[in-house]
This record gives sequence, structure tokens and C-alpha cells, in this order.
Amino acid sequence: MSDRTISVKERNVKLGASLDFKLMSLTYKVRDFLRPRINILEEVDIQPGFQVLDYGCGPGSYIIPLAKLVGVSGKIYALDLNPLATQAVQRLASKKRLTNVQTILSGCQTELPSNSVNVVLLYDILHDLDEPNGILAELHRVLKLEGVLSVTDHHLQEADIISHVTSKELFKLTAKGKRTYSFSKEK
Repeated sequence: MSDRTISVKERNVKLGASLDFKLMSLTYKVRDFLRPRINILEEVDIQPGFQVLDYGCGPGSYIIPLAKLVGVSGKIYALDLNPLATQAVQRLASKKRLTNVQTILSGCQTELPSNSVNVVLLYDILHDLDEPNGILAELHRVLKLEGVLSVTDHHLQEADIISHVTSKELFKLTAKGKRTYSFSKEK
């Protein structure tokens, strides 16, 4: 068997992951229809020309409304550790002719310059992070001094969200919206 031959087990794992991702994507489409993502993004005050990092972008639920908010002069970085997610965002960006969307396949490091991002979205992923402190340190690094880390996670209680994000004193809570929590850089 050559190195290029995929075993039956590997093929079944990939097929299962693909089916799981497709089911998740379908679920998100229904959710997004019932509760449009723009309603959440409006709490963050994203302006034309902003650089936004969607950390844990999944299938791209926030990409189209983000593109409307940042306009053609802005930039959207869609990061996910799942290649199916970044591929889905690439297809969506291509289909909608969004030239200001860049995908990043990574579990932590963004490879973005320090102090380069106006807003980081950390939506429905905080509960699932293996290395939250390392990821929060990376988000702190890329966020501009006056930038906003916007967090929501329906899997966690308010106190848990706040303590997770502020525990290493990298961020401080600056605003609480109806659905999101906004944090700024502490130091």
C-alpha cells in the first residue's frame, strides 16, 4: 500500500466528518434564517474599512453580513481549524464575489500582524477551545489597542464567559449587549 492510498478507516472518518459538517451547516442555515446574524453583529459597531477576524468561523454564517458592514475597503479574516470550514467560506466568498475575505486554516496562530485587527469575533467557540489562554493571548496580540473582542457562547453562563476572557488580565469587559460581551485590551 502506497503512502497515497487511503485506508477504509481513514475514508470512513473523512466521510463521517464531512457528513457531520454538512449537518452542522444545515442547522446553522436554519438558525440564521430564524435569527439573522446581522442582529448580533450590530451590537459590535463594525464600521466600513474595519479589519475583522472571525475566529472559529465554521461554515461562514457571519461572512456575508460582515462583508456588508466592512464594505469593500475592509477585510475579513475567517479562521477555523477545520479545512471543511475554510473551504466552505472560500466557496461562499467566491459565489458572492467577496474579494476582501481571506481564510486561515489554524487552531491558534493567525499569522496576522500585531495590532492589525479592529474586531475579533469569538462566537460560540469559547466553550470548545483546548488552549483558551494561548488563543486569547494570540487574539490580544492581533487586536488593535482600541479594538474590540466580541464574545458570545450559548453553552456558557455570563460569569463563565467573563472569567474565561478576563482571567489572565489581557482583556477587560467594556460592554454587555443583548447577545454579546465586548472586551478591550487590558494592557
